[in-house]
Amino acid sequence: MLKVNVVNRQGDTVGSVEVDPADFGGEINKQLLHDVVVQYLANQRAGTHSTLRRGEVAGSTKKLFRQKGTGNARVGTRRTNKRRGGGTAKGPKPRDYEYHMPKKMVRAATRMAVLSKFQDNEALIIDDLSVPEIKTKQVATILKALKLDDITLLIGTNSFDAEKKPAYDMKLYKSARNIAGVEVMPVAQFNAYTVLKQKRLLLTKAALEELRGAGKKAE
Repeated sequence: MLKVNVVNRQGDTVGSVEVDPADFGGEINKQLLHDVVVQYLANQRAGTHSTLRRGEVAGSTKKLFRQKGTGNARVGTRRTNKRRGGGTAKGPKPRDYEYHMPKKMVRAATRMAVLSKFQDNEALIIDDLSVPEIKTKQVATILKALKLDDITLLIGTNSFDAEKKPAYDMKLYKSARNIAGVEVMPVAQFNAYTVLKQKRLLLTKAALEELRGAGKKAE
């Protein structure tokens, strides 16, 4: 069992929770994490790169000068890739980089990424993170008290309320979006890349319970 401190908005420890690694896959498969992250990054690529090949650049296809008798090395057309302004040899063309791994593997990698944060002491649980109004200063003050104000941070909130209805804290999101390096996301939208990209992970107690429940359902 992993013991994680629970803090309040002032940064004081008010308790602790025990995290069972079994709820998050039990162990970390680094190869699976790598494969899922590569898949995520590949799916973000636009694939709109394009170069002109020798048949597409402007210019005559006539040989620049005759083959023999000039004393120069033989040359072809002005469009060849060996000349400035010519086409590109085997250059990239638009393509789709998107591919998908099995959903169970992707979900398992997300749980492993969260588990790695707990194992590396890079995760923190806060009892309450709601804000009464949209004010960046409020969130910045909380993060400063938690000593998380100068580091990349992912804030995980609960995705559903007590009645299992979708719940997204827009006040918290809008208050934190102007803080450099801080990202707010409901845990239902977590993916391995997003969790691993940020140096620290801050979860509300409700978000932790939701992650635990998702892990048990996946077993």
